[in-house]
Amino acid sequence: MTKGRKARRSYRVFRMETWADFLGIITQAPYSNWAFRGERDERWPLQSSLSRYLKNFAVAREAWPEQEDRILRIFKRKAHQFLDKPPDSEDDFQWLALMQHHGAPTRLIDFTWSPYVAAFFALERTLADGVVWAMNPARIESGRAPAPTHMDPRMKGNFRRYFLKGNRRFIWMGEPQTMNRRLIAQSGTFAVPGVLDVPIEEILSHVDQQNILTKFVLANAVREVGMRELYRMNITYATLFPDLDGLARSMRYELEFHWAYNPRTMERYHT
Repeated sequence: MTKGRKARRSYRVFRMETWADFLGIITQAPYSNWAFRGERDERWPLQSSLSRYLKNFAVAREAWPEQEDRILRIFKRKAHQFLDKPPDSEDDFQWLALMQHHGAPTRLIDFTWSPYVAAFFALERTLADGVVWAMNPARIESGRAPAPTHMDPRMKGNFRRYFLKGNRRFIWMGEPQTMNRRLIAQSGTFAVPGVLDVPIEEILSHVDQQNILTKFVLANAVREVGMRELYRMNITYATLFPDLDGLARSMRYELEFHWAYNPRTMERYHT
């Protein structure tokens, strides 16, 4: 493990060469109450699926608020066909969480209170170096970072008032009032940025990121041991996505695992 360093935007970066390195730091203060996000490529910025889609497909920035509002409106109008109990029509955050759950691009960025769940998402499909981002929600809420509590998107009208226009650089963290099965299984929460054109690390660039944001780069060598240990902890797609789709996706790692021998080397484990 290399020592944490101050990056250009002042958040700390740790490079983990072994699974033990990761466990040795993630279980210690100050990270016990932080939220985490795993990505399979450490080069990716910390941004939402909606941000990536709008940028990748060259949607004009002046159209972003209307287009985001449009897909929210369309989803509300049509999703009732598949829902026994749709959210309240004016509860935009609950609708966004539902959209996120089913794969629509939204400004919600998935986080988890479990560093192990985040590590799973960082390692499961990576062919390079993965990453676990850690963010301190207490500092997000304290007012030292731009997240005034009155901007809570769960409050009626707040999403349209403070988020949809995309002209306020701040971050809110939290969960909807009603959590779905995946959020519960993943110990999930959301970061909700006030702007879509810059990643979270840039939104926070004007505050002291040493105590609010940390980046753990997991070298590709971490994957074999890390995935095996996560499997032993019962952290798999089947448990994180408790439905038939999750079970089917969990079969990928079953190809790499066997209790009696190492399928990569065919070396039998000692009993």
